[in-house]
Amino acid sequence: MPTKPHINIMTAGHVDAGKSTLVGRLLYDTGAIREEEMRKLKEIATELKKETFEFAFVMDKVKEERERGVTIDIMHRPFETQKWYFTLIDAPGEQDGCRKL
Repeated sequence: MPTKPHINIMTAGHVDAGKSTLVGRLLYDTGAIREEEMRKLKEIATELKKETFEFAFVMDKVKEERERGVTIDIMHRPFETQKWYFTLIDAPGEQDGCRKL
């Protein structure tokens, strides 16, 4: 069986532009994220008083990222369709948000 073509998609943009939210929404809308996982993420967002961040929390998994509401480290997640295999890469929007290595 032939392998599917692989496409990497990376988000880039200013802080608070909605990069992580876009990636989370795309994963949810394509069925890569289940409804029960989204419910849990919505509960976490509500607890942190970040009620609209549930889609961003799909990629922003580190406690500090969730508390501050910014992406600190690069995260990637695969998903596939019938025809394609994708890797979504979510990058921080500003250098100050990045974890110092």
